[in-house]
Amino acid sequence: MSADAVLMIAFGGPAKFEEVRPFLANVLKGRPVPPARVEQVVEQYRRIGGRSPILEWTVRQARALEERLRTPGGGMPVVIGMRHWPPTIAEGLERLAAGGARRVVGLIMAPHRSPASWEKYVEAVDEARGRMGERAPEVRCADLWHVHPLFLRSVAAVAQPVLSAEGARGGKVLVVFTAHSVPVEMSRASGYSDQVEASAHGVAEILGLDEWKVAYQSRSGRPEDPWLGPDIRDVIGDAARVGCAAVVVIPIGFVCDHVEVLFDLDIQARETAERLGVRFARVPTVGDHPDFIEMLADAVWSVRWGRLETETALDGGAEVKPSRSP
Repeated sequence: MSADAVLMIAFGGPAKFEEVRPFLANVLKGRPVPPARVEQVVEQYRRIGGRSPILEWTVRQARALEERLRTPGGGMPVVIGMRHWPPTIAEGLERLAAGGARRVVGLIMAPHRSPASWEKYVEAVDEARGRMGERAPEVRCADLWHVHPLFLRSVAAVAQPVLSAEGARGGKVLVVFTAHSVPVEMSRASGYSDQVEASAHGVAEILGLDEWKVAYQSRSGRPEDPWLGPDIRDVIGDAARVGCAAVVVIPIGFVCDHVEVLFDLDIQARETAERLGVRFARVPTVGDHPDFIEMLADAVWSVRWGRLETETALDGGAEVKPSRSP
């Protein structure tokens, strides 16, 4: 047996400025965040145009994947389910169930696994299925793809033109791979930072980079708690002190543009570089690059119903890791 549908799972984001505060209230539900911090994030959204393009990008990715999965005998619908904003994971599953889907591949649109970027999404799918009862389709989440050759190739492909352009301008260029920071203990338990390093190493090999760094961004939480570093702005400062002419940032932890890319990198990190007299260039996220879409298709095709060993099965609330052996 094989899958009959795909649920593309992402974080979600406000489509217009009026949705920013309700969206943040949803994200922060139950967390004692000072109102001043909330307003700070509202201002960040205002500075990037008052909205997030994450849904538009995810729709583009979903449509491209649906087209790639099309065969002469048919295909599989690809439906979007966002964790924090419509269309929600529950809405996506309801839509699939209404269309008769019984076996669904879940694609979590995060290259690197941590409880925040993986387990919380799996829990959200499980909760939505629990509310549906017997109507709920079975969902198996495709395995991690942070070192999949096509993912690495797609990142290298979007990075190469930017690196060539900055190299042609002269001076020493520092290449920095960035991903979302998480608490150190969370990373240690999940292998998150090792995965980020492995992705960066794979892309650096393709690009033939002799020197590069990994940095983190978009830290939140209490200042006294240890989070992964160094921060991208500190790395830019170090680059300026050793005479680098430019910093090229490759946001390897993100697959499309949203506030963490458009504000934290394009505005905040860029302002740091400009203040220090360093050129700043940000590589595009992979978005709907053909190699990335091909990789997603391969991830879908790799999930099989039967006895599995690497895919996560969500069936009746139980997470199982069956064997691939027949």
